[in-house]
Amino acid sequence: MATTPTSHPPLASRQPVTDVRHGITRTDPYAWLRDENWREAMVEPDRLDPAIRDYLEAENAYADSVMAPLESLRASLVAELRGRIREDDSSVPSPDGPWAYYSRYREGGQHVLLCRRPRDGGDEQILLDGDAEAEGTEYFQLGAASHSPDHRYLAWAEDRAGAESFSLRIRELESGENLAETIRPARGDIAWANDGKTFLYTVIDDEHRPRWVYRHELGTPAAADVCVYTEADAGFFLGVERTESGRYLVIDSHDHTTSEVRWLPADEPAAEPRLIAPRERGIEYSASDHGDDWLIHTNADDAEDFTIVRAPIGATDRGDWTPLVVHQPGRLIEGMQVYADWLVRQELEDAESRLVIRSLTTGEEYTIDQPDPCVEVSLVGGLEYRTDQLRFVISGFAQPAQVFDYDMRTGERTLRKTQAIPSGHDPEQYVSRRLMATAPDGESVPISLFHRRDLVPDAQTPLLLYGYGAYGISDLPGFSPNRLSLVDRGFVYAIAHVRGGKERGYRWYRQGRLSAKANTFSDYIACARALIAAGYTGTGRIAAHGGSAGGMLVGAVLNREPALFRAAIADVPFVDVLNTMLDPDLPLTPPEWPEWGNPIEDAQAYADIADYSPYDNVAPREYPHLLVTAGVSDPRVTYWEPAKWVARLRSEGEPTGTVLLHTNMSAGHGGPGGRFQFLEEVAYRYAFLLWAYGFTT
Repeated sequence: MATTPTSHPPLASRQPVTDVRHGITRTDPYAWLRDENWREAMVEPDRLDPAIRDYLEAENAYADSVMAPLESLRASLVAELRGRIREDDSSVPSPDGPWAYYSRYREGGQHVLLCRRPRDGGDEQILLDGDAEAEGTEYFQLGAASHSPDHRYLAWAEDRAGAESFSLRIRELESGENLAETIRPARGDIAWANDGKTFLYTVIDDEHRPRWVYRHELGTPAAADVCVYTEADAGFFLGVERTESGRYLVIDSHDHTTSEVRWLPADEPAAEPRLIAPRERGIEYSASDHGDDWLIHTNADDAEDFTIVRAPIGATDRGDWTPLVVHQPGRLIEGMQVYADWLVRQELEDAESRLVIRSLTTGEEYTIDQPDPCVEVSLVGGLEYRTDQLRFVISGFAQPAQVFDYDMRTGERTLRKTQAIPSGHDPEQYVSRRLMATAPDGESVPISLFHRRDLVPDAQTPLLLYGYGAYGISDLPGFSPNRLSLVDRGFVYAIAHVRGGKERGYRWYRQGRLSAKANTFSDYIACARALIAAGYTGTGRIAAHGGSAGGMLVGAVLNREPALFRAAIADVPFVDVLNTMLDPDLPLTPPEWPEWGNPIEDAQAYADIADYSPYDNVAPREYPHLLVTAGVSDPRVTYWEPAKWVARLRSEGEPTGTVLLHTNMSAGHGGPGGRFQFLEEVAYRYAFLLWAYGFTT
C-alpha cells in the first residue's frame, strides 16, 4: 500500500472572481493563477508573475518531497527505459534523386541528426546536428525540416522556449554555412518552390494562431517577404505543403470540421493562389494532383466516412467533382498518398487500420495483408513520386515497429528495419486482446489490451486504462517500449477507443463532440466496468491515464466514478474547459468552438460544458491518488488550468489519495525537448503510479 507523505501540500489563496453568463452566476476562486502577461511568460518563463511562480514552485517542492523516497525506483525505471532504446538508432534512408536522406542519433545524444548519403554509396553528410544546435539552451526542439528540390539548401524550424513559436533558418548544404536571414515567429511548416530559392511558410499571430502565408526568397531579409494569403477567420488555421508530384504548392485553411484549399504552380511561386472549392461549414477536403486532375479526399455529398474524387485542375465548383473511390459507411478513409501510377489510402474500421493500393492506370485495387487486427499500420510518405516502392510501418502492443518497403507492382515485401530493444524483448511472452464494452446507450466500444502471457489476471490486478477521445484522433495499439515497465511488473495495459476519436468512423467522432461529449466519459467508464466484469482487474484497481483532452477525460470520469480508480495521471490536462472556451483571446479558443461549442453565444453549449468541465465539477468526493503535469510555456493547455484544478481539488474535494502537481517551468505541451529528458519524465510518472499500488522496485 502507498503511504501518506509527511509533508503538507501548499494551499493556494482563494481570490473569488464572479462571472455571469446566460443568467447563470459562477465563481472562480483561483482565476488569479492566470498571469495577465501570459503571452510574454509563455515565451520567456522568467517573466511569470512572482506570486504565481512561488505557488507553482511550492507545488513542485511538495511533489519532490513525496517522490524523494522513490529516487531509487525512478533511477531503475530510467535505466530500464533507456535500456530499451538503441542510442545510435537511425531511420531507413529515403531516396530522392542523387541522395538518400535519413535521421539518426549518436550514442548518448539528446537530439536528432539530419543526414544524407549519395544514393549510389558514399560518405555521410550531416545536414543538421541537433545536439550542437541545442548547446547552451535550456530547451531545444527541432520542428519541420525540408531540403530544397535541387538539394542545395536545408530550411528548418526550431523552438527554443517550448511555446511552439518557431524560428526558420536556412543552411547552404555544400559549405555547411547558415544564411544570414532568420524568420520568426513562424509555425514551422515549409513548402519549397521548384526554383530552389523560394519557399512559402506560415506566420503566427499574438495568440499563436497561424494566420498568414508568406513567401521568402533566399538572400533577402525576412522583412521583405511578401504576404501571399491572409486568413480572416480567427477560428481557422493555415498550413502549406508541396504536392507529391512537386508540381504545386498548396495552402490549406481549416478548423476541426471545415477546410478550404488554394494552390499555385511550384514553378511560379509569385503567382496568385487559386481556390479549389470555397469553404462550406462541415465540409472537409484535401487535394493532391495527378495528371490533369486533382485527387480530392473529402466528406462532401454526405460521404461522412470520406471518399476520393477527381476534379480538373482549375475547376472551382464541386459540381465538377466525380467519384473515384466510393463512400462506404463505417470504413473511414483517413488519408491518401499519390504516386505517378498509384493511389494509396489508409483506412480505419472498428479500430483496425489497413492500407489499400489502387492502380491509377487500371483501377484495380487490393489491401496489404497484415498479421493481426491488434496492430497499427502506418503509411510513411516517400520523397519520390515516380516509384513503385511504398514504405509502411507495422507495430503492435508487444511487436516492435517493423519498417517495410513494398513493391506495389509485384507485391514483394522487404523488411528494412525492426525496432531494436537492446535490453531484450520477446513478443511471444505477451498476449494482446480485443474486447467490446457496452455503453449506456447500447453502443459497442472497442478495448485493446495486452499483458504478459504468464499473468493470470484477477480482481487484484493493476490495470492502466488509457483514453483520449477528441478531435477525431484515433489511438491504435502500436508499440511503445516504455509500457513494458508496467506490464512486466504485472499490469494490464488497455486503451479505451471511446467516442470522440474515429476508430469506428466519423460517426464515432460526431457522437463524442459538442452536445454529445458526455458519451466520451460514459464510454470510458463502460470500458472500465467491462474490464472488471471480464476479470482483468477489480474495482479500485484501475489507473486512469490521459493527456491534454485525454486529461480532461480523466478529470471528468474522476468526478463521476472515482471509486473505480486507484490512481490517475493527467498530463497537461484540459480541465478548465468552460473558462477557456469563454476566452476568445486564448490561442486555441476560436478554433476549438466547433469541437466543444461556443458558450459565449450559445446557452446550451454553456450548459453542456458546465456539466462536464472537470474544474467546475469538483465536489466533496474521495478522489484517488493523482499526478497532474503542466508546462509554463504550453500554448495548447495553459499552465493555469491544471494548477487551478489541483488547488480546487485540495480545497473543495476530499481526496483520500495524494494529489501532486508537477509543472515544467521551462517547457511546453510536449515536455522537455531531449529524448532522455523525456524518459526522466516518464520514469517520474511511472514511479508515482507504482508507488500508488505499493510497488517498491
